[in-house]
Amino acid sequence: MKYGLVLEGGAMRGLFTAGVTDVLMENGISFDGVIGVSAGAAFGCNIKSGQNGRAIRYNLRFAEDKRFCSVKSLLTTGDMFGAEFCYHTIPDELDVFDSAAFEASPTDFWLVCTDIETGRAVYHKMNKVSYSELEWMRASASMPMFSRIVEAGGRKLLDGGIADSIPLRFMEKQGYDKNVVIVTQPRDYVKHRNKAMPLLKLAYRKYPNLIKACAERHKMYNKELRYIRRSESEGQALVIAPPPKSFPWDISSTIQTYSRRSTASDA
Repeated sequence: MKYGLVLEGGAMRGLFTAGVTDVLMENGISFDGVIGVSAGAAFGCNIKSGQNGRAIRYNLRFAEDKRFCSVKSLLTTGDMFGAEFCYHTIPDELDVFDSAAFEASPTDFWLVCTDIETGRAVYHKMNKVSYSELEWMRASASMPMFSRIVEAGGRKLLDGGIADSIPLRFMEKQGYDKNVVIVTQPRDYVKHRNKAMPLLKLAYRKYPNLIKACAERHKMYNKELRYIRRSESEGQALVIAPPPKSFPWDISSTIQTYSRRSTASDA
């Protein structure tokens, strides 16, 4: 039997995921395969490298650094989260990502991106670490309007959550019989149509399939929520979700939420 771990994205809400995965690592719980979407990929890679605490460490260290995340970065580079700083400078120099441990680990690591020309999900298996592979990770977490389009593998890509926010079905198709699913919204959450659709239509008018995927994302997301709940009721999945009202959009407050992770994760 193969065991999988599914990690939803959610920008800084991903710190909840980081908290849960740290507790899993602290207790020696491992998986045959991990799949991450957006922040779920950016933080979840530390499971395969075995770097407990790394995600919160660099978020604490660089939370106020404009190179890390800022309006200035968005205006000057096109990325709210600085691409070079977050995906290359930090893991290569400032809080080194253990590439050797990542590559030696038997755990398979997948990440999800959205092909903006087709509007469909792209599932990329990342078991090596290189500049080009980290570009796939950056693409997975490149939110529309807040990030540049990323080119990787001959595709034009953006955030994987647009096309497949909670890829449990994908993991099941890969042969993972039992899965732990970490979501970053409370269990009673219901997604509604994106209010920014007029802006998205204008910004991505050359990519009609992407616009369609964005317009229908709430339907896809709510359908996936129903599926994971059904899978949980049938004993095929374990869903871990944050308590209500856990994530104010203030980074320092979000990090305080993370600091209480052990209580939430152990409950």
